Amino acid sequence: MSADKQPRPTPLTDEELRLLDAPWRAANYLSVGQIYLMANPLLTEPLRPEHVKPRLLGHWGTSPGLNLVYTHLNRVIRARELDALCIWGPGHGGPAVVAGSWLEGSYTETYPDITRDAAGMGRLFRQFSFPGGVPSHVAPETPGSIHEGGELGYSLSHAYGAAFDNPGLLVACVVGDGEAETGPLAASWHSDKFLDPVHDGAVLPILHLNGYKIANPTVLARLPETELDDLLRGYGHDPIHVTGDDPIAVHRAMAEAMDTALDRIAALQRAAREEGATERPRWPVIVLRTPKGWTGPAEVDGLPVEGTWRSHQVPLAAVRDNPEHLRRLEAWLRSYRPEELFDEQGRPVADVLACVPDGDRRLGATPRANGGLLLRDLPLPPLERYAVEVDKPGATLHEPTRVLGDLLEDVMRSTADRRDFRLVGPDETASNRLQAVYDASGKAWQAGTLDVDEHLDRHGRVMEILSEHTCQGWLEGYLLTGRHGLFSCYEAFVHIVDSMVNQHIKWLRVTRRLPWRAPIASLNYLLTSHVWRQDHNGFSHQDPGFVDHILNKSPEAVRVYLPPDANTLLSVADHALRSRDYVNVIVAGKQPCFDWLTMEQAKVHCARGAGIWEWAGTENGREPDVVLACAGDVPTQEVLAAAQLLRRHLPELAVRVVNVVDIARLMPSEEHPHGMNDFEYDGLFTADKPVIFAYHGYPWLIHRLAYRRTGHRYLHVRGYKEIGTTTTPFDMVVRNDLDRYRLVMDVIDRVPGLAVRAAAVRQRMEDVRLRHHDWIRVHGTDLPEVADWAWDG
Repeated sequence: MSADKQPRPTPLTDEELRLLDAPWRAANYLSVGQIYLMANPLLTEPLRPEHVKPRLLGHWGTSPGLNLVYTHLNRVIRARELDALCIWGPGHGGPAVVAGSWLEGSYTETYPDITRDAAGMGRLFRQFSFPGGVPSHVAPETPGSIHEGGELGYSLSHAYGAAFDNPGLLVACVVGDGEAETGPLAASWHSDKFLDPVHDGAVLPILHLNGYKIANPTVLARLPETELDDLLRGYGHDPIHVTGDDPIAVHRAMAEAMDTALDRIAALQRAAREEGATERPRWPVIVLRTPKGWTGPAEVDGLPVEGTWRSHQVPLAAVRDNPEHLRRLEAWLRSYRPEELFDEQGRPVADVLACVPDGDRRLGATPRANGGLLLRDLPLPPLERYAVEVDKPGATLHEPTRVLGDLLEDVMRSTADRRDFRLVGPDETASNRLQAVYDASGKAWQAGTLDVDEHLDRHGRVMEILSEHTCQGWLEGYLLTGRHGLFSCYEAFVHIVDSMVNQHIKWLRVTRRLPWRAPIASLNYLLTSHVWRQDHNGFSHQDPGFVDHILNKSPEAVRVYLPPDANTLLSVADHALRSRDYVNVIVAGKQPCFDWLTMEQAKVHCARGAGIWEWAGTENGREPDVVLACAGDVPTQEVLAAAQLLRRHLPELAVRVVNVVDIARLMPSEEHPHGMNDFEYDGLFTADKPVIFAYHGYPWLIHRLAYRRTGHRYLHVRGYKEIGTTTTPFDMVVRNDLDRYRLVMDVIDRVPGLAVRAAAVRQRMEDVRLRHHDWIRVHGTDLPEVADWAWDG
């Protein structure tokens, strides 16, 4: 049925309106109390300065609008027996969401000491934005939340991620008008082109226009309504407006809007699921326009507050010192008539609870917001099925990510019925050699198609959109609601989500300390098309610094892996996909790469994280003269080529080759769970021998991780020095002094006695580098001895 033919919902009776207004007033009272009070929660005595917190923190401006949404969601959830989740985009409105959870009882079930009575209300008020308490925004501590509200821009992509493969779920998403100005939010409106009305749930965006940010008007609130409607219709939505400042009129309009929106959603889903409709739905969006700081002080000290930016945080800021402010605060609190809302023991009265849903249908109790409770292990097949044959090191080449693609295809196929695994990425699945997954699932797509299109699928679980922010938000929402996934991205451009992954890591760190939060599947990145093989795209595509960014974060939550070949990539990916509550970053190339380890060797090496490759060195039971260390596929190849040159030109030299897969192994054990103690580290790298370390990324990271080690002064790291261009593959390593010839020169320079004894060898290495420089400018290809190099063992 088309939207214009939908029957209008039956208007609410006066009694129904009364039962909506009561919980809304109660939530507003609780929101103000959380911001201001540390005692006298029910105002059983006149308000005094000592009842007020000495430091006032919090955000009132958005709270009454969020309380309105919470109240009306409760009504429709109860009336329609919906399973629902809400994403609270204006995240600083934490008092509102906490208030709703406390009123419905889910807060007390989560935190039994915050009882649903006067004593519990007092503790609820005191803990808010107070030392030892809870944050001012919607946070991991908030029951029913999967969205860290401290940073704006990600609510809508999180909402869609939660809805994917959850066909029975309604995900409401409050988008603040300040948040709506961010790039990530603007891109995420396009998520409706990927939402499958058959297998996915529904997202109901609620664009909350209260007019102001911290100190400025918001763009969307100042657009003429017709222009705003054109914008939203252009995004593929049908807007439903709710506007006003009279509470009863707004309640009536909001109830009608919610019923209209949900009737449309039900009709669209029924058409797709039962009638076979294939036309892309136009989903409803509610545009809620109410004053900022609604029902708060109209003016303070002669200046307008309600409906202006001045209500954004704390409208009455001098309550302890200014008697008039104290009087105004008490009048404000009493304007909600708390004596009608709470009994003498401080418990919510029946009218306040009349619309509260039952059990797990309460917004603060839904298991969808505690996804680990619903999480099932992935059906991961044996790695031997995909392993490449390695009769001897370096005898064959494979594209590691293509090999991984075969594994991911089977994971996608084996989850076809349960639909709890998705692969996301910005238009790069095939480019990153993972296209085997298309044999198990196409690319999600609800928009128009042409004959030239490939692999588009209305029911697909491969997600591609050229917005890293949206990919990240989708996957976070998907993981946080109890599913699994992998984010594949060009290495240089994953930086676009630096701030988003920050927030997710902070979320994980906090949830690890909340016993009621069940562990979720890890957020797994596969970074490929990496710096050393972006010789064709050039300098703009060359940046390996995401690893540095990640390793700055909470050690308990972050892991970084640099597998050197196809089998180690399989082992690392298997581990990452099985893990919980981590952010795993895997950096692996997509170009042909030498196979160094058998599958069994790869498993052992990856479990160890770092180890000696005896077959590559020339120790032969002797103490090494030098250690050649490597981390990353191209650095590994250059180190092995350097070891081969040393074997040929300086056969008497005792060379140890160490490969590092788990980069955190270099950290001290007291700083990272995967770190080595000093005995392990010195045993591997020695305490007093030169270590020439060829590293995939910026060399100073290795120094930072190992600066406390005994042998740090002997550590010399080669890596990417921000020197790049469009050139040949080998020229990239030459330009950054990571090449095999430079590494041999480093050995000669740093092993005592070699500078004079091996001067001729050093000169030959320098000559090859000079010849390389001239060769590529004439032929456009690398030197034959480089292009045709193979490990001879």
